[in-house]
Amino acid sequence: MGKVWELDFYSRPILDENKKKQWEVLICETQTDTQETLEKGFRYAQFCPPNTVNSIWLREALETAIEKAGETPAKIRFFRRQMNNMIVKACEDAGLVATPSRRTYTLNHWLNQRFQDFYPSQDGYDKKAASNASVAYPTLNAIALPDAVRGDKSDKWAFVSLEASAFADMKEWDIRFGEGFPFALANLSPDTKIPGFIIFSQRALPLAGWMSGLELVSLKFQAKPLPLLCLETGLSDSWILANLTDKSSIAEGQGFEDTKNKAQGVHFLAIQSRPDVETFSGFWLLKDDQ
Repeated sequence: MGKVWELDFYSRPILDENKKKQWEVLICETQTDTQETLEKGFRYAQFCPPNTVNSIWLREALETAIEKAGETPAKIRFFRRQMNNMIVKACEDAGLVATPSRRTYTLNHWLNQRFQDFYPSQDGYDKKAASNASVAYPTLNAIALPDAVRGDKSDKWAFVSLEASAFADMKEWDIRFGEGFPFALANLSPDTKIPGFIIFSQRALPLAGWMSGLELVSLKFQAKPLPLLCLETGLSDSWILANLTDKSSIAEGQGFEDTKNKAQGVHFLAIQSRPDVETFSGFWLLKDDQ
């Protein structure tokens, strides 16, 4: 699979001479190596006059970015639901696949940096128009996994944790489906505990294959109304990964959430056929919005 790009196209807190908000497209490469520096991946930024905000301008910006990068991305992730139609149209016209996703960790980090350091230094900056870069949508109620991938009674699962330093060679692990991201996004010390959840299943490979198409974002422990571990995907979807049915598992779920908070929201999901194999059918580094 080729490289994935992340895109945002929206107004910024910078006013032009007519007191209209400037628009901007930001495009960056999804970085998957835990050891990469954030400056390594491809980035492209271009301001758009308020009177030319349309899919034609965005398509042309995408084509310019592709020319500068020297390659065409396999797909483009975007998190801003209200821009769905324009982004999808521009991508289709440019021959690109657009995917709604909250797995835009690199882009979110870059946006936050620009809100803190770049936009305030620009002529026309309007402090009142500046807002948090993240766009949160209410998560839908968690639903059961589809029958095709729902496990059977022989499946097992476990809450685990690894030190951040253990992920240094993640790109060398035997992983069939999965994705990482640079730990520089979270600025963690090597001994920080990273919590995780491992599923052991005879159907590990089809389960991991199905999950790989979901744009995995995060795992969340839900105490009420029923104690569950939920998998957040896409823009607002949520799936029941495990029912926590006794005091011990509920305590583990709460401990997972507490450890995750101390790790700046970083955690992982792993899928294996058995505990004694070294191959991962699936392994994803995940991150909560912080």
